[in-house]
Amino acid sequence: MQTANKIVPCIWFNGEAESATAFYTRIFPNGRVLATSHYPKKGENPGGRPTGSVLTIEFEIHGVRFTALNGGPEFKPNPSLSFFVHADDEAHVDRTFNALAEGGKVLMELGTYPWSPRYGWVQDKYGVTWQVMKSDVKEEEAKIAPSIMFTGDQAGKAEEAIKLWTSILPGGKIDHISHYEPQSGETGVMHGRFFVMGTRLTAMDSHAPHGFQFDEGLSLQIMCKDQAELDKIWSAILSNGGTEVACGWIKDKYGFNWQVSPESMVKLITTGDEAAKERAFNAMLKMKKLDIATLEAAARGADKSASAHA
Repeated sequence: MQTANKIVPCIWFNGEAESATAFYTRIFPNGRVLATSHYPKKGENPGGRPTGSVLTIEFEIHGVRFTALNGGPEFKPNPSLSFFVHADDEAHVDRTFNALAEGGKVLMELGTYPWSPRYGWVQDKYGVTWQVMKSDVKEEEAKIAPSIMFTGDQAGKAEEAIKLWTSILPGGKIDHISHYEPQSGETGVMHGRFFVMGTRLTAMDSHAPHGFQFDEGLSLQIMCKDQAELDKIWSAILSNGGTEVACGWIKDKYGFNWQVSPESMVKLITTGDEAAKERAFNAMLKMKKLDIATLEAAARGADKSASAHA
């Protein structure tokens, strides 16, 4: 099974990253914490969190890596990005669904649906939504896959987005796109399945008045092997209607949030060298697109006034 996913979901929490991580690593198979970073004791603190408190937790569940971010009260997860959980049998579906529903909200009851003999959609107590279903996936594919819902002003743009993402991101490939039947009352993509950077994702349109759209509460990190790959991906998103944000965050033309990050970023901000970690973090705060050489130089103390390339 895939374990080193290069598309890493990031969940924004308001001080609940630790309890949420404990919750998820208990519920899902093979749950484990990989690394933890903390807000610096000196310098800027855009999240407004206590100095030295937990900033991010890298964790793995069901063989898939996630990031939990204590980012403050500005954003929270919503169902515009949910996660399919593929289970081998109905007992596993029921067990996972019921555990996630504890303190949460059932969006679609467990039952038999045209796409699965056992399926349910649940929003957990932290606001993250999971679509748990009995299904068979290939051995090399992850058991958890992000699912992106286009609603509000973006409803009807799922197919366009799938074609764009698979054309500009490495390893892009469309598996299938199915459309709503005319009698359904919906239009656009009912289910689109595609791959980027070796990760399976799905997307759909929904014209219902959900009251939510894409925001920073849930984003996808693109983990880049080097500066050349990072530059290429950043430029591709930006030149196709994207908007630079800060610290490696970029919104694409649909308002969906990506973080284009070097694979080495986690090591830079979780090192046991507190001074090096703070220098790297403070250098990152000056950047929009991340510059690996500048971050590494800051960590070494070679350039304490490090600044990024725009």
